[in-house]
Amino acid sequence: MALSGAQGQRTLLAVRGAGELLGELAVLDAKPRTASVIAAEPCRVHLIPTPDFLAFVDEHKLLAPLLRHAIARVREGETVRLELATASVPVRLAAALDRLVRAASATGVPYVVRLTQEELSQLIGASRNAVGCAIKTWREQGWVDTEAGGGLLIHDIAAVRAHAQAAEQR
Repeated sequence: MALSGAQGQRTLLAVRGAGELLGELAVLDAKPRTASVIAAEPCRVHLIPTPDFLAFVDEHKLLAPLLRHAIARVREGETVRLELATASVPVRLAAALDRLVRAASATGVPYVVRLTQEELSQLIGASRNAVGCAIKTWREQGWVDTEAGGGLLIHDIAAVRAHAQAAEQR
């Protein structure tokens, strides 16, 4: 999900995986959506008009689970904001990659993250160069590889997280 500014600048807010529900906050508060969705790879989506969605939620008594889902998204955003305010670039990047790996529809190693270094820098609020430096260290260790068209192959997300946390504590 991306947010665009008045001068065309864009920031990546979140990445969602297969089976995710999008747009539920706008449905719940009847306000315009605040972000756009950009597909990182081919996908199939189902658009459900608000009245149909709300009727389904009402018919199946899904309001409470829907609210819990929305609250979980808010809490996730709070965690990310804390990371942005307090953590180093490697820690923020490792946490973002960990979330991306967990959201991935495919299982197994390596995990493919189809975001460019520019998009990763937007996601964690850092410069592209800082993201590249963190990735370089992890690539040298064999924990990640870069793909020619952009994107990463994650071989060992646990090692990436441990390295970032250890560097933060020094």
